[in-house]
Amino acid sequence: MDIRLLDLRAFTEDKRKTVDDRPYGGGDGMVLKPEPVFLAVESVQANPEGRSHVVLLSPQGRKFDQSVATELSLKPRLTMICGRYEGVDQRVADHLVDDEISVGDFVLSGGEFAALIVVDAVSRLIPGVVGKGCSVLEESFMHGLLDHPHYTRPPEFRGWKVPEVLLSGDHADIERWRREQALAATRKRRPDMLKDEDD
Repeated sequence: MDIRLLDLRAFTEDKRKTVDDRPYGGGDGMVLKPEPVFLAVESVQANPEGRSHVVLLSPQGRKFDQSVATELSLKPRLTMICGRYEGVDQRVADHLVDDEISVGDFVLSGGEFAALIVVDAVSRLIPGVVGKGCSVLEESFMHGLLDHPHYTRPPEFRGWKVPEVLLSGDHADIERWRREQALAATRKRRPDMLKDEDD
């Protein structure tokens, strides 16, 4: 896996290397100009490795979740555009990107932190990134549920014991217990995820 960063200022043509300007129609804040964004992405798309799937990180995008991470992990190459200030000129969203993604219903100062979230969630699904690849298949959200509780040594700590079933060696019982715990945790903390389970 290879991650590269591009500085938009390298794609400007004025002495001050201006990447933003005031919004038409007035209002506070600055908007990233279309020219440097288009030039930066076009330089990536000209790469002989082939075309990249272009994502704009934006509060207006579709909500990022595990299924979107899985979808993006199957793309051969990704280019992420990080907004800043009041955002990016709308012509970028309308004519340059393939996808617009939001990491949640809140606003950040810039898209850099959102990009880090997407990079981490997506890259761990790429074979070879995580030491034991099958471990990512058994985590929260992979099967529409939160994860089950995890325990390790010692078997008793300050009077709190590891559930007996996990020490039993009975793999069928352990799997059943894990499923029940995952369902209980999801029902308690994220009942919105159980629509399919309750049908």
